[in-house]
Amino acid sequence: MVFLSAGVPDILGDSKYVDTANLAAIRDAVRAVAKVVIPSTQLVWGGHPAITPLINYSLLRINGFRKNAILYQSAYFNNQFPAESNLFDNRKIIKSEKSREASLIAMREKMIGENSYKAGIFIGGMKGVEDEYRIFKKEHPAALVIAIASSGSAAKVIFESIQSHRDFRLTNDYVYVPLIKSLLENI
Repeated sequence: MVFLSAGVPDILGDSKYVDTANLAAIRDAVRAVAKVVIPSTQLVWGGHPAITPLINYSLLRINGFRKNAILYQSAYFNNQFPAESNLFDNRKIIKSEKSREASLIAMREKMIGENSYKAGIFIGGMKGVEDEYRIFKKEHPAALVIAIASSGSAAKVIFESIQSHRDFRLTNDYVYVPLIKSLLENI
């Protein structure tokens, strides 16, 4: 299994995420991850409203692999799910907690903790992507971490925090399909 943590920063969000965001790179990287991962193994992600439609778009071009796409969503956001959410057979709705933050924590802990991952891929995003990275590293310390710094935002922050085994292609290679294939080929 491969975990994907991705998001598009809110323009009114923290400048540390917004100022480096590369929206085209986020879009292209998410689509490349789906194209590379889903035909060979399961891809798990949380239902960010800008990311789920991108995964669905990619699946429309990959016939026969829809079962490999596993979408987690918090019931707290039930009235905000993108329409594409209903198209996923492997959709896990996590019980809502009393607050938005508690609901997100519960969903992230379940999504990351109940699965066995070989790799985690981090693209764009804001605080939630950084939170998912911390949980992922705690739960899966031996898994490969791929922070696509060229997408900017939280992924760039994560990439810069990694002290060893940084692959600098992640900062300037925008041809994502071959890049993702080469990074995942030995897991």
